[in-house]
Amino acid sequence: MSDYIVSARKYRPDSFESLIGQDTIARTLSNSIRRGQLAHAYLFCGPRGVGKTTTARIFAKMINCAHPGPEMEPCGECESCVSFQEGRSYCIHELDAASNNSVEDIKTLMEQVQVPPQVGKYSVYIIDEVHMLSQSAFNAFLKTLEEPPAHAIFILATTEKHKILPTILSRCQTYDFNRISIPDMVRNLRDIAQKEGVTIDDESLHEIAAKADGAMRDALTIFDQTVAFCGTTVKYEDVIRNLNVLDYKYCFKLVEDFLTGNYGGAFLTFDEILAKGFNALHFVGSLSTHFRNLVVAKTGGLEPLLELPDSLKKLYAEQSARCSNQFLYEALGITTACETGYKAAVNPRLHIEFALMRLSYLMGKPSDKPVAAPVVAAPVISSKVENSSAAAPAPVIPSEASVSPVASVSTPAAAPAPTPTRRRTPKTGSALSMSAIMEEKKEEVAPVEAAPQSQALPDDDLVRLQWKELAKQYSAKPRLASMLSSGNIQLNEENGVKQVEFFVTNDAQKQWVEEKMLRELETKLRELVSCTKVNVLVSVTPIEETEKVPYMPEEKAKDLMEKNPDVRAFVADMGLDTK
Repeated sequence: MSDYIVSARKYRPDSFESLIGQDTIARTLSNSIRRGQLAHAYLFCGPRGVGKTTTARIFAKMINCAHPGPEMEPCGECESCVSFQEGRSYCIHELDAASNNSVEDIKTLMEQVQVPPQVGKYSVYIIDEVHMLSQSAFNAFLKTLEEPPAHAIFILATTEKHKILPTILSRCQTYDFNRISIPDMVRNLRDIAQKEGVTIDDESLHEIAAKADGAMRDALTIFDQTVAFCGTTVKYEDVIRNLNVLDYKYCFKLVEDFLTGNYGGAFLTFDEILAKGFNALHFVGSLSTHFRNLVVAKTGGLEPLLELPDSLKKLYAEQSARCSNQFLYEALGITTACETGYKAAVNPRLHIEFALMRLSYLMGKPSDKPVAAPVVAAPVISSKVENSSAAAPAPVIPSEASVSPVASVSTPAAAPAPTPTRRRTPKTGSALSMSAIMEEKKEEVAPVEAAPQSQALPDDDLVRLQWKELAKQYSAKPRLASMLSSGNIQLNEENGVKQVEFFVTNDAQKQWVEEKMLRELETKLRELVSCTKVNVLVSVTPIEETEKVPYMPEEKAKDLMEKNPDVRAFVADMGLDTK
């Protein structure tokens, strides 16, 4: 039969010094033993696997130790310590309240309490999962807990403090155990790995610690499971596969796709994640956590909030430097909204893919817009160079000035260089004007007959139609799209310029539009109407003034007197009181 012992039992702390993450409680209990200020009842409460029962055993062994050390640590050599380590101590009694929760069990315990200890000064009774006692058992335990014999000390341990009666709480000194931090767990796991001869990197240890959720016992259990799967050489890839954890590299790759507007790559990455069996909602949660870590890495002074190995902290710092605060803010809004609406979605996969597309359009990359390739005619070679190799045609730069997507061009007879005869330009092409292009290329490209941008003011119907089209272009920004499409616009002409005024609901929205979006809106509207003499203004919707309606009798009488002089004269003649 194998003598293997799981790490949670083999490396269980046996002194206050070896306790992990509970330094304050260990110091308080040590000082109480040193000063002889022992209470008759203690309550240890906190999450699972943080050391409540272990601390109770160390405390029980310590108060009966015949030769404590200078730091109030058990000697391990006296009869009390030896009997406790061998599991035959008659001074320390443990009761599982989950299976012994009746009144009869408590009565048996009360009878046992009356027996003095055979070795040592105190009989310690450790009652684990005390919240499982029945109401009657709690009531039967009250009197003994309040006035126990001088040699009896009770230590109650529970994970659900709120289920314990207030009368029990008032009779105990309460100690709240905290979750163990990830750095503390990583440090302890690293020491245990060295003792066991296991080679493991910090990233794997952090994944194990994060999976344990603050419980050291769970972390040791996961560590044993990982070693059983990987052997003495543990790699990060094997850890995440064994624990079914999403690799952080996926999130880094997705953010790179979002920054470049590559929603197709994001779709393929999401499909690969689903193919590996990961839960789609957990994937969105991991993406939200990744954006949160980018915010923390980007903000100075928040390094303690990033509980990650140094190698990952460096990666987060590098990627966060390429992300703006506005991008991270809007990305977190999209992912959290996706998590909220996931369960209500009829097609959950489409729900997440739409969120990925919105994330890809946050940066507004021009690569997301379809651009038609220019059509270039065959070059015309001059007679002076007919024996030389054919020269490459001059590049054609698309311009926003073109009204028609295809415009014919003519070539002068004396042109020495080839001239394109056709060109195709997208409706929302480059921001360069035709005059600037022709000025720059006048020595290389022959003059092109292209209609310049019309300076005639567009009519109101065209402006209103293109304004609706402008609102559709901002569908990825719902707040701005709602502002643009919520109400009618007012059109005026002033000094030969078309003034387009739209309205928002408050001053805060007006300030945001003027500072962040007004110039962009104006530029895009000019492109849509093919006219530069168009300005965009933003105003706050005025509050309509309503006529005051008399309500009280005094107000009605006053209103009647103001409207009818005869009534006013009658009131004055009769000396009536209208109040």
